[in-house]
Amino acid sequence: MLKRLLPTPGPVRVLTVCTLVNTAGNGLWLASSALYLTRVVGLSATQVGLGLTAASGVCLIASTPMGYLADRRGPRGVQVTFYAVLSVLSAAMLAVHSFASFVLLAALTALADAGQRGARGGLIAGTIPVTERVRARAYLRATTNVGISIGTTLAGVALAADTPTGYRLVIAGNAVSFAVAAIVATRLPAIDPQPAPRGPRLVALRDRPFLAYVALDGIMSMHFNIIDLVLPLWVATRTHAPRWLVAVILLVNTTMVVALQVRAARGTDDVDAAARAARGAGLFIGVACVIFAASAGVPAWAASALLLAGALVHVIGELRQSAAGWGISFGLAPAHAQGQYQATYSMGMQFGRMLAPAVLTWLALDLGLLGWLLMAALFVSVGAAVPGVVTRARRNRSQPEAAAAAPAAVS
Repeated sequence: MLKRLLPTPGPVRVLTVCTLVNTAGNGLWLASSALYLTRVVGLSATQVGLGLTAASGVCLIASTPMGYLADRRGPRGVQVTFYAVLSVLSAAMLAVHSFASFVLLAALTALADAGQRGARGGLIAGTIPVTERVRARAYLRATTNVGISIGTTLAGVALAADTPTGYRLVIAGNAVSFAVAAIVATRLPAIDPQPAPRGPRLVALRDRPFLAYVALDGIMSMHFNIIDLVLPLWVATRTHAPRWLVAVILLVNTTMVVALQVRAARGTDDVDAAARAARGAGLFIGVACVIFAASAGVPAWAASALLLAGALVHVIGELRQSAAGWGISFGLAPAHAQGQYQATYSMGMQFGRMLAPAVLTWLALDLGLLGWLLMAALFVSVGAAVPGVVTRARRNRSQPEAAAAAPAAVS
C-alpha cells in the first residue's frame, strides 16, 4: 500500500504528497460542512444546497478558461497560487454568517478550485513522460481516496463532539492543508508558459469531436453517485438488507480503488485501447445496475449478497472508466493546450455529477426495476459510443493546426 502511495522520487511523488495533504483537508470539510453550515452558521438545508449548486456552476463555467490560464502562465505557478488562495478562502468560511456571504465565498472557492484543477492537468502533461501520465493519474486517484478517508475519519471526532469549536477546528485544518499543499507544490519542476497560438484562445471548446467525448464521459460519470447516493436510499427503502451494509459497500469501493486503480490503468496510455476500456466500463456498470435491481424483494441474505456482488462489478467499471478518461483526454489534447483540454475534460464529470442526483434517484426509486434497466441500457450505450467518437476526435486532432503545435517545455 505504501508503495502505491509513494512512487519513485520525482514529480509524481511530489504530486502525490500534494494530493494526500489536500484531499485529507477536503475530507475534513466534506464530512462536516453540512452540519457546520446548518448548526453553527444557521443556514437551512435548502440554502446550503442552493449555494453548493451555484458553486458547481461557477466551477463548470470557469474550468476551460482556468486551464487556458495555466497553459499561458505556467501550471506550477498557477497551482501554487490557487492553493494559497484556497487556504485563505477556506479560513474565511469562519467569518460566514449569512446566506449571501456563503454563496459569495462558495463561488470564489469554486473559481479557485477550477484554477488548481486546470493547473494539475498541465503539470502532469508537462512534467511526466507520455507513457507514464495515465499511471500517474491512477496514483493520484488512489491517493485521493486515502486522503479523503483520513480527513473524514478525523472529522468524525468533531462530529461526535458536535460543538462550534470542533467544527471551527475542522475548517482551520482544511485551510492549513491547502497552505501545506502550496508549499509542497513549489518543489515541482517549473514549466515554461506556452505561447498563445494564432486563432481562437479556447480551442478545446471549438473541438467538437472532443466535446462529444466529454459529453459521453460526463453521462457515464453519473454512475459515481450510484454508490454514495442511490444505493443507500435503495437499500433503506426497497430491500431487506441491513442498512449497515451501505457502509461495507462504501468501504469495499474505497479499498478497491486504492488497491487496484494503478493496475486497472495498465494499457490505457494508447487512445484506442483507452476507448475500448471505456466500452468495457459501460458493460460492467450496466451489469452492476441489473444486479442491484435484483436485490429488491428477496430475503436479506440474498439481497446482501447481490448488493455486494453488484458493488464489486461496479467498481471494476469505475476503475476502467477513470483510466480510459485519462488516456483519452491526454491523448487527444495538443501539447500547447494540455491545461485547457484537461480542464474541459473535467467539465464532463462535473456536469454528470450535477445531473446524477435527480436523474438516478428518479430512475431507481420512482421507476424501480424498469429504472435500473434503463440506467443499465444508458451506461452500456454510452460506453459503446465512445470508440467511434474517439476515432473522429483523432481525425480532428490530426488537422494541420493541431499537428503544428509545439511540445510543452520543461525547465
